[in-house]
Amino acid sequence: MDNVIIMDHPLIQHKISRLRDKSTGTNEFRTLVSEIAMLMGFEALRDLPTELVEIETPIETTKQPMIAGKKMAIVPILRAGLGMVDGVLQLVPSAKIGHIGLYRDPDTHEPHEYYCKLPEPIDQRTILVVDPMLATGGSGADAITMIKQHGGKNIKFMCIIAAPEGLERLHKEHPDVQIYVGALDRQLNENAYICPGLGDAGDRIFGTK
Repeated sequence: MDNVIIMDHPLIQHKISRLRDKSTGTNEFRTLVSEIAMLMGFEALRDLPTELVEIETPIETTKQPMIAGKKMAIVPILRAGLGMVDGVLQLVPSAKIGHIGLYRDPDTHEPHEYYCKLPEPIDQRTILVVDPMLATGGSGADAITMIKQHGGKNIKFMCIIAAPEGLERLHKEHPDVQIYVGALDRQLNENAYICPGLGDAGDRIFGTK
């Protein structure tokens, strides 16, 4: 899959291992998710467009590269995706933020939309969709479809942990989207949880059960 990048940086691997540990508490878990998002975002945004802008240093006037065009958009898939927003914002503080709300049917494991609000003009922005877990791939694929229906074109997807099944589905449905994965796990279990995974990312970020 030439549109998939699996992260292999030791810092990302180490922090994901801490996330997996069931003894990691809510506060540390939340901090780790944000840190991982920042480290992954550094790689995912390496191709942001730049333009030469004239600035004046203490020595002379010069033209130097700065990020070009409309501010990028960060779009978390609610609710767990919210945990990754601050990490990316540390890299691009001026980014606009959209939200997509999907819930998973407990029986079919398929996603259903309940909210979508995107910054305009969405077609002129680099869009980074974030969600800690890519399990069945349903939520990620549907979120990207919704963004495309609103006119989004330059879309990237970033998750911390993915199952092979979800990665295959997202790649198949959206081959034009660059996918960034912190760790590719073994499989989904009968309840569509990623194995070995880290449990429910939303519950662990927000301290709910």
